Amino acid sequence: MSGHSKWATTKHKKAIIDSRRGKLFAKLIKAIEVAARTGGADPTGNPTLYDAIQKARKASVPNDNIERAVKRGSGAEAGGADWQVQMYEGYAPGGVAVLIECLTDNRNRAAGEVRTAMGKNGGNMADAGSVAYMFERRGVILVSTTDSTEDAILNAALDAGIEEVNVVGENFVILCQPSDVVEVRSALQTTGIDYESAETPFIASMQVQLDAESAKKVIKLIEALEDCDDVQNVYANFDISDEVMAELE
Repeated sequence: MSGHSKWATTKHKKAIIDSRRGKLFAKLIKAIEVAARTGGADPTGNPTLYDAIQKARKASVPNDNIERAVKRGSGAEAGGADWQVQMYEGYAPGGVAVLIECLTDNRNRAAGEVRTAMGKNGGNMADAGSVAYMFERRGVILVSTTDSTEDAILNAALDAGIEEVNVVGENFVILCQPSDVVEVRSALQTTGIDYESAETPFIASMQVQLDAESAKKVIKLIEALEDCDDVQNVYANFDISDEVMAELE
């Protein structure tokens, strides 16, 4: 597995999300509510909630907002929505497969938003199953390269289930099975290694190489999808070379 082919666009995608700070906060708060509702309000006994809170804190979401989200999700405070996961599949320009994960309390609204964003930006919706088979859940933990070394990471958590460590930008990208995320993350913490995020995203099994023109169109579509209130995550199987990325910049 090439770290470049899997992660070359990570920094760019992060920049896209960070530029929409308000929407990012809303997505993080929603994830906390869902985690608290499904696993309880105690982060020590609910690793999904623990990681959702850590990610929100790394993004500078105020503690008061986090605490209220936990209370809403657990039912200790009124106002929590019945968030449901809804997946949509489609194709972006250039034949890029797109998997869209929504958290919504209104499936009709979510479907309408996704269809509109796809239609206005050169994408096409696809039948269920036509794209999903190209992706699989993986455990992904990010550790800043300023906080640790690859040797320290491997020494701390190799036995916990680490399969691969790649350097992408300013982060070590640690890959493992989704079921091993908590054990790997805990092993790192035990040895004093801080982590940026611990998640189980969908990773594509193959990549589509994009030229500059196609890359612009795909990025525009992803931006439009991530602007939708109900869209939580967008996964796509494209790769942009360093040369094309430099041209875009």
